Amino acid sequence: MTAGDSHLWSVILAGGVGSRFWPVSTPRRPKQLLPLASEQPLIRDTVDRIVPLIPADRLRILTGGHLSDALLSVLPELGPQHLLLEPRAAGTAPVLAWAAAELERMDPDAVMVSLHADHVIHPPEAFRALIARAAALAAGHRRLFTIGAPPSRAETGYGYIRLGAPLEALPGDDHPEPGNAVAEFVEKPDRATAERYLESGRFLWNTGLFVWRCADLLDQLQAHAPEFRELVPMLRRGEAEEFFRVAPTISIDEALLERSDRVGVVRATFAWDDVGAWDAVTRTRPADARGNVLMGDAHAVECDATIVYADEGPVVAFGVENLVVVRTHGVTFVAHRDRSPDLKHMLAQLPEHLRDLG
Repeated sequence: MTAGDSHLWSVILAGGVGSRFWPVSTPRRPKQLLPLASEQPLIRDTVDRIVPLIPADRLRILTGGHLSDALLSVLPELGPQHLLLEPRAAGTAPVLAWAAAELERMDPDAVMVSLHADHVIHPPEAFRALIARAAALAAGHRRLFTIGAPPSRAETGYGYIRLGAPLEALPGDDHPEPGNAVAEFVEKPDRATAERYLESGRFLWNTGLFVWRCADLLDQLQAHAPEFRELVPMLRRGEAEEFFRVAPTISIDEALLERSDRVGVVRATFAWDDVGAWDAVTRTRPADARGNVLMGDAHAVECDATIVYADEGPVVAFGVENLVVVRTHGVTFVAHRDRSPDLKHMLAQLPEHLRDLG
């Protein structure tokens, strides 16, 4: 598929809170609206990355109604018609099924590219080329495709995909990478297991980037996800409010991808990172000679590997290492970098007025 293919659509998941970037990311200004990978908000980077392949009129953003004005303010070329406002937060399976049904009604042959608003991907040209190839494979094989990133480190914060057998080449396709069946989805491993995965060469990171025909996704959900057997016809009739009243809160991986035998994977040809927690900015933002990442009016003196974020006056760190230091929303936050993935646990122990800043 190419940029001229009118059946290629994209949806961007942009409804999360990003609690592991507290206190900067809040329910009213979540991380997708923050410049955590470049000087632009993450959602702006995501849209700019895909629109040369899929024009804005075939782009939909899945989010909550409370974020609609903020998203449109950083994406002025889009309008309310580009937003699919979730009646409630219900996990990726319900919202992607809903989006697929909406696109299928507009275009019965629609191929959906599902993106996240908080990924960092370089170079964008390689990303678009691989997405176009995955779309052609999804249409040709009638499989649900995910993009798998070759691991560059023994990462314990990502899920993994175990490669299955190579797929048969499509007629007329002589590409050296025909894609693979997915043998298994594996949850986040411990360090020793992640190191074995890295050494084996048979595992890829599960990026959560998906490409499929909308009709195939809905058919597979109805066939393999008991929770959705009676709900998919509801969506296809346009009964979204009724659907969300009864739909389970579940991820698309758990609901379908781990159950279906029609899942394929293509290997990413670009660098990918999930900006999941504060530690990720050390991979996505430039660092000084001692590995410090400074954002805003931030200063590090005789520090090593420390992240300093300041948007309410200057913040100075002196003689420390491996810390996250943040000043925003009238709150000062300090943590060891190794604990940044655990912020959800910490937030549960804070008073409500601190959990819901901004």
